[in-house]
Amino acid sequence: MRGWPFGLVLWLLVLGAAEVYGFRQVWHVFVQTEQGQLLDYIALTGNSIGRARVETIVDRVLNGISILSLAVATVTVGFIALIRRRVALAVGAVLLIAGANVTTQVVKALIARPDLGVDPERAGVGNSLPSGHTTIAASVAVAFVLVLPAKARATGALIAAAFAALAGVATLSAGWHRPSDAVSALLIVGGWACAAGLFIVVAQRRHGGVQYGPPSTYVTVFLGLISLGLLAGAAVALYLTDQALDVAVDDLSRRRLFAAYAGGALGIAGTAGLMVASVLATAHRVVPQVVPPSLDDEDDTAGVPAGGLPVGPGEPPTVPLAGVQHAAPAPPAPAGDPIGEQVTIRLTGEEPTTQRLAQPPDDPTVKLPG
Repeated sequence: MRGWPFGLVLWLLVLGAAEVYGFRQVWHVFVQTEQGQLLDYIALTGNSIGRARVETIVDRVLNGISILSLAVATVTVGFIALIRRRVALAVGAVLLIAGANVTTQVVKALIARPDLGVDPERAGVGNSLPSGHTTIAASVAVAFVLVLPAKARATGALIAAAFAALAGVATLSAGWHRPSDAVSALLIVGGWACAAGLFIVVAQRRHGGVQYGPPSTYVTVFLGLISLGLLAGAAVALYLTDQALDVAVDDLSRRRLFAAYAGGALGIAGTAGLMVASVLATAHRVVPQVVPPSLDDEDDTAGVPAGGLPVGPGEPPTVPLAGVQHAAPAPPAPAGDPIGEQVTIRLTGEEPTTQRLAQPPDDPTVKLPG
């Protein structure tokens, strides 16, 4: 049994707040400032390099992400949790998917993208942050990590991180979204993963004790280090692109454009991996093993019917008579006694008396004297 996990709750609150703050910073820098818009625009322009080589897989990934696939995935996630008899987990996973996707659509509608003269061709399109396709893919991927059994969770996390990263990079490669659109979507999913985790923790603690399973330490560390390496590469590319902001985009070399494009892709992949790693790091505590009731807590009345006496195998249950206490049976009747055996009965508050049965031995009815 475990006590209330204050450390886990605090961690989820801090992590969720950090991801909300990260989303706010991404929005402020890449939407509200000319420098951020220009960095995004250069990375988006660089997606023309090598597009023909990845166009087929990009189309397949994006075409597979739709409202229908989201609905099917949500039902599947809930079903997996329910067949494991984890109702709170099912509700939390569905809450994660629904909350992240609704938030993305509401935020996208509320945010206004100022026209700073950076990308006049797309100025009429309006705001595209955050990416809806990335939100769908990432929210479903993280929900699967939560509902999978503990033995499959680490492998599922690697697949989830790869899928979320692939979906986000695909939106950039197809020219649908800027890098900041995908990164902000991943931060929204991470925030809702923390909220769902808090819900699951509170709901499970209300229904009994829990015991933590083994953590996926090696996979978490591996995924975290890989993600940090990708983010470091993205930071270098972002720095190199920032040094060329005084050059017109049409005059930038292919190398500069590709560096900006690759840096955006690395930033998306690194954010996806780090977000999934943070979920995996606490998944064994957010979704712990359920502890069965202790044998010491069970009623020691196995084989005793309600209001009756202990019975052996194959014996019918017996019902005690009111005011009668059972004592050891009297010695058997002498051989040849036609009446049968004797029964000793102790009446409450009286000395024990021995009475001989008044019926023939073949009559099972016992009549107590009035």
